[in-house]
Amino acid sequence: MTTRRNLLKTLALTPIALSAVPALAQAEEKKESTFKFSLNTSTIRGQKLSLPQIIELAAKAGYDGFEPWMMEIQAYVEGGKTLASLKKMASDAGLEFFDCIGFPTWMAQDEAKSKAGFAQMEKEMGILAELGCPRVAAPAIGSEAPLDLLKTGEKYKQLLDLGRKTGVMPQLEFWGAFPSFYHLGQAMAVAAAADDKDAKILADIYHLFRGGSGFEGMKMLDGHAIDIFHMNDFPASIPRTEQQDKDRVMPGDGAAPMQEIANTLKSKGGQIILSLELFNPTYYAMDAEVVVKEGIGKMRRFFG
Repeated sequence: MTTRRNLLKTLALTPIALSAVPALAQAEEKKESTFKFSLNTSTIRGQKLSLPQIIELAAKAGYDGFEPWMMEIQAYVEGGKTLASLKKMASDAGLEFFDCIGFPTWMAQDEAKSKAGFAQMEKEMGILAELGCPRVAAPAIGSEAPLDLLKTGEKYKQLLDLGRKTGVMPQLEFWGAFPSFYHLGQAMAVAAAADDKDAKILADIYHLFRGGSGFEGMKMLDGHAIDIFHMNDFPASIPRTEQQDKDRVMPGDGAAPMQEIANTLKSKGGQIILSLELFNPTYYAMDAEVVVKEGIGKMRRFFG
C-alpha cells in the first residue's frame, strides 16, 4: 500500500515537479523598488523664493517633482495668478506635483475642531485636484495626548473616503516630537484600524529617530503602504530628545543608518517618492541652487 510519505517522495522526483521549482522561485521573486526624487520646498524656504523660482531650480537640478506647502500655493493665487498657470508652469518644467503639506485639524478629539479640519481638508484637496496633485499630507495637528488610536483610525477612514471623492489621497504623517502622534507604531495602528486599501503612511528619517521609532519597524511595511518617504538625516552630537527640525542635515551627513534604510526601501517593490525635507538655517544661508543640487546628489548616492 502506497503511503502518503512515499507518494510525496515520488512526486518530488518527477520531471514535472523538478521543472516547477525554478518557475515557483521566479514567481516569488520580488522586484526592487523604483524611486522618484522630490524637493520639499521647506528645504530652501529661508531663501524666500517664489514658487516659479523653486520650480525652475528643481527642474534644473534634475528632480522629478516637488512637494509644496499649501500656504505657498495660496500666496501664489493671492498674488493674482491662477492655479492653471501654476500647473502649466510645473508641467512645462517637467515636474510633477507629488504631494502638498497642509495643517487641517481633522484628527482633533474636539468634534468642532475636527469638523472644521475636514472642511478645510476638502477645500484644500479641491485646490490640489486642480493642480493635478494626487496626494496631501495628513498630520496630527490639533490632536492631544492620549490619542484613541482606534477612533483615530475611523477618522482616517473618513479622510480616505474624502480623498477618493476629490482624487487627492491623504498620507498619514507622524511627527517625532509631537506629544500625541510621534511613533511609527501609532501610525501603523491607525492605518490598520482604518481597514482601507488606500491607507498610506508618510514616514521621515528624522521623525523615525526623534520619536524613538527606530528603523526596524519600517521593514514591516510593504511598498503598497508607502507612497512618499521624507529624506534627511540627524546629527550624532545632539541628544535624541533635544533635536529639533532645524537640526536636520543632508542624507548621509548625519548618524542615520542610511544604507540600511535604503536597503529596506529598495526591498519593498513598487514606486516610492523620496522627498528632501530640511529646515536647517545653515542651508538657508547658502545659495539655493547649490542646496538643491547637493540634496539630490546626496539622495542618489544611496538610491541611484
